[in-house]
Amino acid sequence: MAKANGTATPRLDREQAVAQLVSATIALLADKGPGEIKARSVAEAAGLSTIAVYHHLGGLPELLEAVTEQGFKELGSAFRAAPDNADPVTALFSMALASRLFAQANPHLYDLMFGLSTRGSYRPLGKPATSSGGRASNFQMAYLHLVDGCGRLVASERVRSDETPEMIAPQLWSAVHGFVALELGGHLAQFDDPVKQVLQPMMVNVVVGLGDERKAAVASHDAAIEAMR
Repeated sequence: MAKANGTATPRLDREQAVAQLVSATIALLADKGPGEIKARSVAEAAGLSTIAVYHHLGGLPELLEAVTEQGFKELGSAFRAAPDNADPVTALFSMALASRLFAQANPHLYDLMFGLSTRGSYRPLGKPATSSGGRASNFQMAYLHLVDGCGRLVASERVRSDETPEMIAPQLWSAVHGFVALELGGHLAQFDDPVKQVLQPMMVNVVVGLGDERKAAVASHDAAIEAMR
């Protein structure tokens, strides 16, 4: 491949090309929305030919799947970067707040990841992937980080003894995801502080329903909000 001035440009290997295409797609999603995600527009933004999308990935659906995988990788990183705390309820709510911040910074990417976009068709595999190339590996890595946090909650004995991490994690994920989806859609605009007025009370109610004491649950959630400031 050569530039217009006659100097050669380095040939990218598959990994480099895919990374460039994925990065360009995420940037286009943020700037233009899902309607702009076409093979040609993505390739142009990545500085590659349109054929690169098909040669390296197979087509647009495979590109969107790679973008989704990258999104879950970044969400997992956001979970791990959330302030840790010896209090497992505080640590879990910090992850919830990190998820909200991620979605606010990447609303179209978040929509795509969870199948909310008109282009969204991602469905993670039912079992954790065992190899780095597994389709659902990044989703499972993010989810298992949540399960680990729920394991700490169970070990703390702040919830009932019949609760397990595998039972608690999807409840917390569902509650936070529902809040995030409503907020991104503008359906919580009537609240001055959706976190304090909706998300925190909901999550307090969830952990109290699991067996925690309300006073302790409120204090733990307050500590997470303070840690994320």
